[in-house]
Order: sequence, then structure tokens, then C-alpha cells
Amino acid sequence: MTDEQRPRKRDLLWGRMPTERTVSTEADGAVPISLRVAAGYAWRLLLIAAAAGVVIWVVIQLKLLVIPLLVGILITALLWPAFEWMLRKRFPRWLAIVISLLGTLAIVSGLLWLVGWQVGRQWADVQESTVLAVDELRKYLINGPLHLSETDIQKYLDQGFALLQEQAQLLWSGALAIGTTFGHVAVGALLTIFILICLLADGGGIWGWTTKLFPREARPAIDAAARNGWRTVVNYAKTQLLVATIDSIGIGLGAFLLNVPLAIPVAVLVFLGAFIPIVGAVATGAVAVFLALVYNDPVNALWMLVVVIGVQQFEGHILQPILMGSAVKVHPLAVVLVVAGGSMIAGIPGALFAVPLAAFVNVVAVTLSSGSWKTGRAPTGDLIWSTVPRERRRRNT
Repeated sequence: MTDEQRPRKRDLLWGRMPTERTVSTEADGAVPISLRVAAGYAWRLLLIAAAAGVVIWVVIQLKLLVIPLLVGILITALLWPAFEWMLRKRFPRWLAIVISLLGTLAIVSGLLWLVGWQVGRQWADVQESTVLAVDELRKYLINGPLHLSETDIQKYLDQGFALLQEQAQLLWSGALAIGTTFGHVAVGALLTIFILICLLADGGGIWGWTTKLFPREARPAIDAAARNGWRTVVNYAKTQLLVATIDSIGIGLGAFLLNVPLAIPVAVLVFLGAFIPIVGAVATGAVAVFLALVYNDPVNALWMLVVVIGVQQFEGHILQPILMGSAVKVHPLAVVLVVAGGSMIAGIPGALFAVPLAAFVNVVAVTLSSGSWKTGRAPTGDLIWSTVPRERRRRNT
């Protein structure tokens, strides 16, 4: 008797049960097939939405741990090309880690010093310009189309001060909350540095332990998909670093040549904002235009707007394709929707991590669904989030 013919204990105890059963009622025949298919999609989508909601809720509850972890991963992706180059050049790992950390701290400290230096140097001029701008605004309210009187303006100011006094308790609570936030920021910064050191020192070992949480049969697919996703995040970080550098230098130099106050802080703000694709560059560029409008004149603000638009167009349509090759780009509408959704869920951190997280999830999903993890080749599916430069085709000579 073969193994297939030998009765199993379950069959001896309970009898042979049919392997396939179909339960149907008279109502099933009356329900259109389209409605049954829609219902099948509906309960599956509801289940996925519920699972995603639970994950988002857990992440929000653990935000003091999740945000430093994501920041550490993103900084690791930014440092990874240089760090990997040092390892290929036979640098000791500890030396490559020290150089990466010290270089990052030096750049951040240098930017902060430049911001503080220019703010301290131009603070008196900014105060004087602010007083003049307020006087111009007052004259506009009186002589402009609103035709307000001094009494009306003073009445509105008094109402504003009264509102502030009524909300004094709320403001005090907010101040306490800010103090608590500062403590959280300090702890988060230390945790981010620790996570960064651990990822640079033993990222492979950490990932190897993580893959053991999955079933043994699924580990090769999970490992290949995650590695493809990581390469995409690294290339995304390189692209955004390039974009941030070009935008900050171009807009900062334009603000300096147009005599817009606080040109260096504006450049640093543009550099940081550029890591939120499209939305960050537009918002920080608008700050430069606003400063030019308030402290100079409308013509100066118009020229500043021309500089902001020109820099972004030059970076997006000329420099980036040349330096990055024929990279697959995401449609701006998709970026805006993803960033908006991330900001609605988690504020600024959500806007910052929305695009790289979406890129990672997309590449992982395509790798698993296409089966490219079996061959070791790059996934060939619909990689709408891919930022990996493609090799240029050689022209026939």
C-alpha cells in the first residue's frame, strides 16, 4: 500500500470529508455576477484598509521610536554611496563610519553657523525694514481700497490683544508642550545617531536577523525584494540630494544678487525643503519671494519669483536628466497626492517619508509579483516609482 492509499488518522476518526464544498442558496442565482464580484472586491478592500489602519495607528502611537528609525534609515541612504565607496577602497569599516559621521556633523554645523552669522549680521536691518513694512501696510490700509481709519486699525489691534489675553492659558500650555517637544527632539536626535551607527556598522547582520522572522520558504523572495527596494531608496536619496543642492545654491545666489535679506537662511531652508518633492521646493521658494516682497518691492519679488521658477525648471529638465541618466520619473500629480496624504496622516514627518516609503513598497510589490527575485535580475514590471538610472544605449557608429 502506497502512502497515498494509506488512510490517515484524521480520516479514520472523522471519516473522509469532501475536499471541495460549494454552499449556495436560491438567492445566489438571483444576484448578478457583477454584484457578486463587486462584493468580493469590497470585503477584501475593507480588510486591507482595516489592516492598514491598524498599522498606521500603531506607528502613530510609537512615533517617538518610528520617526528616529525612519530618519536614521534615510540618512543612511544619503551616506550609503560614499560609505560604500570607502569600503570598496579598503577603508576599515570603523574609519568609514567615523568619516561619515564627522562629515555629516561638520556639514550640519557649518550650515547652522552660516545661518546664525547672517541672522546676527542683518538682524538690525531686518528690524528696521520690518518697522517700515508695517508703516507701509498701515498707509495702505488707510489710503488703499479698504479706506480704514486709525480708529478702525487700533480697534482691530485691541481685539487681537484681547484675544491673546483670553488664550493666555492655552498659550502657556503650548509653551509647555514646546518644551516637552524640545526634550523629545533631543532624545530623538540621540536615538537617530545611535540607529545610524548601528546601520552603518552591522546593517547586513540586522537585516539577516529580520529575514528570520519570515517563513523559511519566503526568505529568498523577501530578501531580494527588500534589497531592490533599498537600492531604490538609495537612488531616491541621491536624486533628492542633487535636487536640494541645486535648488539651494541657485535660489540662495539669486536672493543674494537681488539683495533679499537673509539669503543664506533662505538657501538652507530651500535645501531642507527640497527633500519633500515638489511641495517642499515650492513652499520654500515662496518664502524667498515673500521676503523680497515685504522688505524690497513688488518688482524685486517678481524677479525673485523668476529666479525660483528658473532654477527649478533648469534643475528638473536639464541638469537632472544629464547627471542621473534616463531615470524613470514619477508623475508630479502622484507625488503631490502621496505627500499630501502623508502630511494629513503624520504632518511634516509624513510628508518627508511618504515618497521614499511609497517607492520602497512599490518596488517590493513588483519584485514579488513579477517573480524577478528567482532570477536575481532587476524587476521588469510597472516600476512607476523607480529612480534607478538606466544604462544609456550606445549609438551605432
